[in-house]
Amino acid sequence: MAFISIRMELQVYKARIDPNIDSDLEVSYIGLVDRPAIERNFQAFKAQQQRAAFILNEEKRIISGPAMIADMPIYRKDDQLGEYYVVFDKLAIQTIVEKFSAKGYLKNFNLFHDQQQKVSDVTIFNSFVSDTDLGIPPMTGFEDVADGSWFISAKVNNPSVWEAVKAGTIKGFSVEGLFNYVPVIAQKMASSNDLTEDECCFLKEGIDSLQEAMQAAVLVGS
Repeated sequence: MAFISIRMELQVYKARIDPNIDSDLEVSYIGLVDRPAIERNFQAFKAQQQRAAFILNEEKRIISGPAMIADMPIYRKDDQLGEYYVVFDKLAIQTIVEKFSAKGYLKNFNLFHDQQQKVSDVTIFNSFVSDTDLGIPPMTGFEDVADGSWFISAKVNNPSVWEAVKAGTIKGFSVEGLFNYVPVIAQKMASSNDLTEDECCFLKEGIDSLQEAMQAAVLVGS
């Protein structure tokens, strides 16, 4: 299991898209990257995860693994918000996957989140969200991943991409898109017992104002 160091003082935001098919709030591409933000590589097994190993099938040219992990804090830093975490919960991931599939994005891949490096001949042929209520377990090798995570398998018919996978230059999936950020109580204020009445009012006002119009373009795996 991968262990993540969390800085408790940082603000956490939940990411949301718009399920409306015409809205630009969506996941539109999957990057093939060397350092996935979710810290999981292609088809890693528990005994190998500390070494970031992955399994290749030379005959079938298939890469498999999580594209999004539910409830996993992803560290970000930018000029607008400073340092913070982004979290995708189960509901958000389900909405993302439904829209991604409905819009036919199953061939939308690029290298390292560079739109100048879009790649052809890489196609998702298997996509599912783990769901214990429906009896859908996580992908083999990722049994410790939270319920509600998105798993994909892609066929790689692009020779240069496959060579990069075999060489270890490409190790995992990383989604990108446009999201609404919904702020949640900062980790350091997680306990309501720690808040004074004035702090509660101040926090509520800040959350209400941010919820009105905050949008951010995010490369989750950059």
